[in-house]
Amino acid sequence: MDDKPRGPGGRTRRRVLLSSVAGCAVLGGGLVLVLLPGEPGVPDAPDPGARAAAAVTNGVPASLPDLEVLVEERGRHLEKHPKDAESWAVLGAARVEQARRLADPAYWPRAEKALRTSLEVRPEGNAPALRGLAALANARRDYAGARRWGEAARKLEPKRWTTYPLLIEASAGLGDREEAEELLERLTELRSGPVSMAWAAAMHRDRGWREDAAVELADAASAAGEPAERAAYLERAGQLAWERGDREDALRLFREAVRIDPDQGAALAGQGRALAALGRTAEALSAYRAALARQPRPEYALELGELYESLGRRQAAGAQYDLLRDRVRLAAAHGGDEDLVLGRFEADHGDPRAAVRRLRAQWERQPSTEVADALGWALHRAGRSEEALPYAVRATEGTRGGGVRSALYVFHRGLIEREAERYGAARRHLREALRINPYFSPLRVERAKAALARLGEPSVQAGPESS
Repeated sequence: MDDKPRGPGGRTRRRVLLSSVAGCAVLGGGLVLVLLPGEPGVPDAPDPGARAAAAVTNGVPASLPDLEVLVEERGRHLEKHPKDAESWAVLGAARVEQARRLADPAYWPRAEKALRTSLEVRPEGNAPALRGLAALANARRDYAGARRWGEAARKLEPKRWTTYPLLIEASAGLGDREEAEELLERLTELRSGPVSMAWAAAMHRDRGWREDAAVELADAASAAGEPAERAAYLERAGQLAWERGDREDALRLFREAVRIDPDQGAALAGQGRALAALGRTAEALSAYRAALARQPRPEYALELGELYESLGRRQAAGAQYDLLRDRVRLAAAHGGDEDLVLGRFEADHGDPRAAVRRLRAQWERQPSTEVADALGWALHRAGRSEEALPYAVRATEGTRGGGVRSALYVFHRGLIEREAERYGAARRHLREALRINPYFSPLRVERAKAALARLGEPSVQAGPESS
């Protein structure tokens, strides 16, 4: 018997059957309704501009294509409605995010103009513009300014959760870990979700609690709403894996971040680190070049330059160091502060005394763990190891605020201690640096091993300082 549907009625029944199959799925023995786009009751996916607006309003990463659409849309809207304070604030926030995604400080003045225009149009009660100015100040590494703008926004809207990540970033940049943790506690009270998870991960990492940080980042990536946000959390998870010396896991996470968001420059630079540690040098160089093409950040130029230097390619290294200087000058021309990375560069590859002057000024403005490490190392390189040692201790001792388990920081402390004739402590810290991450730097790993070899084993008759 032929049981195929016949005639108009049969076609109708077949359409109903196919619709039922398409609209339902059986998972684990339970019937799950799957509503398809275009069906009644199913909201259309937000357009790119709306996605970017939601992201920048909530302080989460947005994709570059979506940002471009948002900027164009708000620009056209403001030509007709120049008194729309909210749109000026959104435009300014989008410009800040574009600057971050492209590592292009030229967007900062445009962002500032839009945000200040928003304040001129609505000078009272304009928390969105204040938050935008706080984000801009953080991007410029003006953490004191970010704190002022953020506190002004919090005063207007004390229960608006999106202000708190800006204040946490500012407090961390100023080296005030206690305040940052209090702000994180308030954030988690107001909002549970991927943003608070990611900031909790950052706090755990800074305390040396890597496993807790990894769990928080995995949860944040799973809960992220858009690909750009998820990719950002995967990149941070890759950085955690790299910091503990897990090259393969780091590379996997960095690659997944780039697969999801091809403009993830930090993950491309992370691939360069992991590939270099795996001995895949040609691929590492390509990854770094791709990162710099998307995000020409001075720290990536420094890393690539040092990789070239480790290969004996000094001319290629010099080109990257020139790029670093150019990017630092560009940031300064647009109100940014890249003295930390410039000080690190000068300490190892330029004038250590100039690095000390630059980094001491940084320390006066924002005494964070990373500045403590950089200043201590610059003092050592300038021949002032006794003066350097307290900063190295500050950067590596959890009781002093330096809880992050950084192989580089511990390596710096070990060499400073060796120069200061604390041989036992130097031996312990150089070994610890290689335990934390045996691949932490293409230039410094061999230096750590050579220094340990010169220190040798402690004498049986030696005192506790030698052992």
